[in-house]
Amino acid sequence: MRYERSNSFKADYRKLSASERQLLRDAVRVFNEAADGIAAGTADAWPSQLRVRSVQGAAGVFEMTWSFSGPDGRATWEWGSVVDAESGERHRAVRWRRVGGHAIFKRP
Repeated sequence: MRYERSNSFKADYRKLSASERQLLRDAVRVFNEAADGIAAGTADAWPSQLRVRSVQGAAGVFEMTWSFSGPDGRATWEWGSVVDAESGERHRAVRWRRVGGHAIFKRP
């Protein structure tokens, strides 16, 4: 799945420990495979271990939770698109908004 990262996501990511970053990378591998299937219409559900759902009060923003404790692992994202620099074609993409613990929901 193609993606882009918000400045908030980049700042949040820098604050994660090495082990938190690895847990995120592991979760994103599973997420990307599912997102590719959903975008292509070959899948219609997210893996249950990622707990993907809409963020209340933030239209079009979703959350992904891969850990509730030790450490709390969550990320917010939205569907979008990116333009391929070589072909000029538009592709469906994910825009990662925030990453961290439950506190990211104050400004998802």
